[in-house]
Amino acid sequence: MQSNYRQKGSPAYLFGIVLVAVIGGLLFGYDTAVISGAERGLQAFFQSAADFTYTDGWHGFTTSSALIGCIIGAFLSGVVASRLGRKKSLFMAGILFFLSALGSYYPEFLFFEKGVACKSLLVAFNLYRVLGGIGVGMASALCPMYIAEVSPANKRGTLVSWNQFAIIFGQLVVYFVNFLIIRSHASDPDVVAWTNAIGWRVMFVSEAVPAAAFALLILLVPETPRFLALNGQDDKALTVLSNVNGEAKAREILAQIKATSIEKREKLFSYGFIVVFVGCMLSVFQQIIGINAVLYFAPRIFESMGVSNNMLFTVIMGVINISFTLVAVFTVEKLGRKPLLISGSIGMAIGALGVALSNVVTLPALVPVLSIMVYSASFMFSWGPICWVYMSELFPNTIRSQATAIAVAFQWIFNFIVSSTFVPMYNMKLGTMGDSFGHFFAYALYGVICVIAAIFVWRLVPETKGKTLEDMTTLWRERQGKKA
Repeated sequence: MQSNYRQKGSPAYLFGIVLVAVIGGLLFGYDTAVISGAERGLQAFFQSAADFTYTDGWHGFTTSSALIGCIIGAFLSGVVASRLGRKKSLFMAGILFFLSALGSYYPEFLFFEKGVACKSLLVAFNLYRVLGGIGVGMASALCPMYIAEVSPANKRGTLVSWNQFAIIFGQLVVYFVNFLIIRSHASDPDVVAWTNAIGWRVMFVSEAVPAAAFALLILLVPETPRFLALNGQDDKALTVLSNVNGEAKAREILAQIKATSIEKREKLFSYGFIVVFVGCMLSVFQQIIGINAVLYFAPRIFESMGVSNNMLFTVIMGVINISFTLVAVFTVEKLGRKPLLISGSIGMAIGALGVALSNVVTLPALVPVLSIMVYSASFMFSWGPICWVYMSELFPNTIRSQATAIAVAFQWIFNFIVSSTFVPMYNMKLGTMGDSFGHFFAYALYGVICVIAAIFVWRLVPETKGKTLEDMTTLWRERQGKKA
């Protein structure tokens, strides 16, 4: 069997190791979206504290605290991936997910009385969420990097897009889990009290199961051939490449890797400022177009639109999101990266401006609901998966880990900014417009940014469809005006 792998390569082998890696994406989505169902119960629990007042400001920080960890994890990912490798770093991320799930469920562990809210317990809870955020930040950079470094060039875009599918699937799973947890006690006459005391805890601890599975399964996959080659382990690199591509093609790829990595690492700006700038701005635009404000606060947004069963509509939006992510998965290698990003930006602008318009003009309630669905769906076949494809293939081998870490850190920084500013902006009042002004302003702003994002992609972002990771060295050297 192993000999056959080395002669022809095995799609099943590639599928298996990519499948394990995308579980990290599922955990990424699960961890970031679990707060959408738990935040109401969490708010009520800490509002019962006697030693401090749990304000909206505290709640905004608590719902976003994991993002602080995401920023830290993204920065750490470059150093950890370079020194320990992609595989060991992903194992660390899995352990952090697991510990965070347990700690968020029972933050009173050892030091506090269970069920008694206080300021110190809030600090402990947020520390556990930050711990999980570090895992998310690491996984967000490392999962696409791992997939890209084991994938053939003609399949890389599709396989990395599956990571985004896993992220959205993880969000959909947790929407269902949260919905079912609440529904399981719907007949309880005091279901609200149960949710405030226990329900939110169950939502957080549910993540422990996939987290444990990921940490164990990642031990079974190989290290990436590019990391192995950069660290002088050519025989091991050739084995992995042969199992994926066949031995003849593997030797050709290994020679390309060695030719573009004479030095183990180069300085960050060895290929000019523009490559890092483009990567960072892709990350920034992915966030400032406002999608995570919708994902994190979906139940509240639907409620403000007059939707009675907001959790059900949140689940429906999750189904639509995952369906449109599949559009990217099956078209990214045919249509290319840039056309999907540009068309998605235009679709998001239409959806966002539709929501904004419905707040200044009297329209049927169906209009803003459909507009928010268009906005979200357009993101899911464009900026959602394609940004991660670019993060995995945009940078030359010798600066990939450090450049990806910085770009992904920018992503989480602006995720935090957008998430923490959305509620105050959404609730702004102005004269006779009242709350409608904030609703209009937020989505009008996101719509305008979507248009700017489309122009940025059109003018500055290179198409990477069909290029090997080693080709990126040539591309950026040529843009820099040097000989490849």
